[in-house]
Amino acid sequence: MSTVPAEEEILRRVLDRWKTSVDAHAPADVASLFIEDAIFQGLHRYSVGRPGIAEYYDSQPLGMVAEYKILETRRLTDTLVLGYMQAEFSFPDRPTVSVYLSLLLRLVGGDWWIGHYQVSKLP
Repeated sequence: MSTVPAEEEILRRVLDRWKTSVDAHAPADVASLFIEDAIFQGLHRYSVGRPGIAEYYDSQPLGMVAEYKILETRRLTDTLVLGYMQAEFSFPDRPTVSVYLSLLLRLVGGDWWIGHYQVSKLP
């Protein structure tokens, strides 16, 4: 029997695929993890939908890799999971960027998708 909460397992399944795609510099694969009309706020202007998400990740430098740590989870409804994570983006030629991520995952068609992605960079 697992001691990891179901919400954390759901988040980890999605975030592991996100990390693999980010690390591979595969912007279309990253965008495919989001619902069609996802609200996305990285460290630049926000966008809505997969094309803006793919464009954002395509603009990231080659060699960037992501690590994350889940800090909090909440099951809001049977079809919504909220996650709050600490993330680090490492680069081959510049300092690591540490941020906090808030994700809202939505169950659609039997799979979990990112519906909202918000990055906060604290001092």
